[in-house]
Amino acid sequence: MSWPASVPSPADGLARLAHDVRRGLTARPRWLPPKYFYDAAGAALFDRITALPEYYLTRAEEAILADVAATIAGRLAPDELVELGPGSCQKVRRLLDVVDHGGAVRYVAFDVGGPALAHALAALARDYRALEVRTIAGDFEHDLDRVPPPKGRRLVLFLGSTIGNFDPPARRRLLGELRQMLGPDGCLLLGVDLVKDRAVLEAAYDDAAGVTAAFNRNILHVVNRGLDGDFRPEAFRHHAFYNDAASRIEMHLVAVTAQRVRLGRLDLVLDLEAGESIWTESSYKYTREGVAAMLAEAALCPEGWFTDRAGRFAVVLARAAATVSPTPARES
Repeated sequence: MSWPASVPSPADGLARLAHDVRRGLTARPRWLPPKYFYDAAGAALFDRITALPEYYLTRAEEAILADVAATIAGRLAPDELVELGPGSCQKVRRLLDVVDHGGAVRYVAFDVGGPALAHALAALARDYRALEVRTIAGDFEHDLDRVPPPKGRRLVLFLGSTIGNFDPPARRRLLGELRQMLGPDGCLLLGVDLVKDRAVLEAAYDDAAGVTAAFNRNILHVVNRGLDGDFRPEAFRHHAFYNDAASRIEMHLVAVTAQRVRLGRLDLVLDLEAGESIWTESSYKYTREGVAAMLAEAALCPEGWFTDRAGRFAVVLARAAATVSPTPARES
């Protein structure tokens, strides 16, 4: 059963793009929000990234879910799954395959939308006949209030280490909103990338085939198309490195030469010097202690900690702190 999508207007989306780009590109250092990577071309490039030998994150998380989905589903018996940023909807299938429930289960997909997501949701509706499917189009910073109240026990999925794209203040706000979404008996299933060897981390964001570089430059195509811009993406060099002091990968686009850029819809002219960068993404990496502290700031408490065999990635099960079970967390 499929429910109608909740979709913001194109004008709203364009206004947000204009606001974010003006704010970011007139700041020092200049920056762009990573949510604008994901137009159709960017989503296709990211799908290629997940299959690269250097990019371990997706494979590690999927291996964890394959191992623990039955345990999680059995412990929670969720009536509803809400997934933020589901992409191709492959990960939620691990849980849907093992949810043993007497009635229908509702699945709410919260994402920016697009044909690829529509196709993935149609496949879910076809393969899981008792599933109620609802789509909510929006971004995590503005539109979480579009998510309907819980239908019974709710499990919120925030996977892919997407939480790592948020700096600490925004992360605290987002996790606080997710806690409110859980309802009285709900849980959060959170994917986090772990601190590890610098070479492994940097290779994951700067692959030998150059796919991540193309993905990074694609954000300039998005800005050009939306705001009548004349960025030349080929005039920027992809630069990704691990900032050890901040425990994060940073991705930048570095101007190869001095250049002037015009954004017609903003009536804005930018003069970039050779070597000047635009910061396009942060991807924070965590320790187990750091994750516990991050959750505690949002009144959440870890109830389960699951890692892949190499200890590269973790999936964390958390509840609102006031309702945490005394059962000790399990590690795998």
